[in-house]
Amino acid sequence: MDLIVFYLFAGIAVLAALGVIAVRNPVHSALMLAVVFISLAALYVLLNAPFIAAAQVMIYAGAILILFLFVIMLLSPETEHGVGALKAQRWLAGAFGAALVVELAVVLWRAALPSATGPYTPERLAQIGDTQAVGAMLFTDFLLPFEITSMLLLVAVVGVIVLAKKSKVRD
Repeated sequence: MDLIVFYLFAGIAVLAALGVIAVRNPVHSALMLAVVFISLAALYVLLNAPFIAAAQVMIYAGAILILFLFVIMLLSPETEHGVGALKAQRWLAGAFGAALVVELAVVLWRAALPSATGPYTPERLAQIGDTQAVGAMLFTDFLLPFEITSMLLLVAVVGVIVLAKKSKVRD
């Protein structure tokens, strides 16, 4: 059953990722990206990583996606697309809604998933907690990728500040 649920979420993630690059409207592309992020969070839940799944939804599907939408709206204010509901869109929305209900039912039905093997057994995680285990892994085994990500975010913030100051000077 776990394999079926994995293939379901992985298939949705792959199809939505293809939708991100295939859809012409950037707002629709960003919404497809939200589906990818949420499907990946569901895969994290299957891997018994609820903290990572929650962080995936809050950080990527929440904050980063909102940032993308702000950039899209700010960079193309002259392109106003009317939103007209087509029959195909309604059927597609109904199909996605039904798939979401089925996914939710499967996740709730399979709430107790078997654990992966490794140093963090369910008993050990019950003692220290998921968040402490993630922190221990981030600052021991994954310290270099963590620091590289920190530097990347710092460079992005500095770049945004430089671009914002240049646009104020032009005005």
